[in-house]
Amino acid sequence: MSMTPQEMIQFVDDLYTATGAGDWDKAASMLTDDFAVHEADSLPMAGTYRGKNALQELFVKVMGMCDVASLDRIETTAGKDHAVTLLSFRFADPDLAPAELCEVFKFRDGKCCEIKPYYFDPSVFHAATRAKAAASAA
Repeated sequence: MSMTPQEMIQFVDDLYTATGAGDWDKAASMLTDDFAVHEADSLPMAGTYRGKNALQELFVKVMGMCDVASLDRIETTAGKDHAVTLLSFRFADPDLAPAELCEVFKFRDGKCCEIKPYYFDPSVFHAATRAKAAASAA
């Protein structure tokens, strides 16, 4: 089943809404059985997370590593079987720069089968994880 660009954009919005609300059952229902999200080796949460619970596993890991105050979605564009969302993570520590990134979503049969995030500057995310570790140690 092919999706229109507008359907993919709405799907991405709905997936962000579900994960942001902690509705992991809804999020899992939107993913293929062989879903994978790939985090680059340059990031502290590096690795490939697989299966319908992969987003929840990654979310818990990231939120344990740093204090994200908000995830600001800037824009999503879509075509063929992919959508790309521009976004930034703002951290609780106002001295930390936001982490700017884009996420590439791949679709198959009306569900998301893969996400690949691309961070503009991974050092920002490393700084956020160091800040949380230092605050926890204090």
